[in-house]
Amino acid sequence: MYAEERQHSVLQRARAEGRVDVAVLAAEFEVTYETVRRDLTALERRGVLRRVHGGAIPVERLGFEPALTVRDNVMTAEKERIAKAALAEVPDEGAIFLDAGSTTGRLAERLPADRELTVVTNSLSIVSVLTSRSNINLLVIGGRLRPRTQATVDAWALRVLEETYVDVAFMATNGLSVERSATTTDTAEAMVKRAMVRAARRVVLLADHTKIGNDHFTRFAGLDDFDALITDTGLDEGLAEEIRALGPRVVLA
Repeated sequence: MYAEERQHSVLQRARAEGRVDVAVLAAEFEVTYETVRRDLTALERRGVLRRVHGGAIPVERLGFEPALTVRDNVMTAEKERIAKAALAEVPDEGAIFLDAGSTTGRLAERLPADRELTVVTNSLSIVSVLTSRSNINLLVIGGRLRPRTQATVDAWALRVLEETYVDVAFMATNGLSVERSATTTDTAEAMVKRAMVRAARRVVLLADHTKIGNDHFTRFAGLDDFDALITDTGLDEGLAEEIRALGPRVVLA
């Protein structure tokens, strides 16, 4: 087995079981402890695992929030498919929110050039993608900048959102579960997300399957607040049905 195949298997095991152990992996793959440790180090550098004593834990189960640059390089194929599927939710004209996130950033890159849209965002990385687009009326939400996510938050952002109403909000999340709904790690970002959800006629959540089934520190929306969840085909069908039963359409891209 090549190192990339082994690392993929290790990551899938960690996400399914919540933890992997060096000794167990070494015995299963018939490699040395040092080889397993190198695999875990490589996965930690990719931002998908955190090393702990004797093994590793997937970052989504630690409540750890990787930087946007790290998240942008994880689950890239799935995020591209989600962004492509989300185009079906973009209106022919009107106003949309693009929440700060790596998948919403990919949607920004794909926005059609033949539609006149007003895009409201709190993401500096999305601003950089859209700033040269002549068909887009770009409105930037001000506020304190969170460097880890490149998102603006706090009172300035909330004041703008109190006076804003859009056709569709495309939202990102750190976690989504049947028990706690949509959650994120930071209370300031959660407040902005709540305000976006309240200020939109329709709300579409973009989240790859690794976010689903995980809970983080603060809740920002219920499942019934979302009109649709667009995720990838890695989502368990039973879990997809549970989510559908609570309100949103579930689109598997």
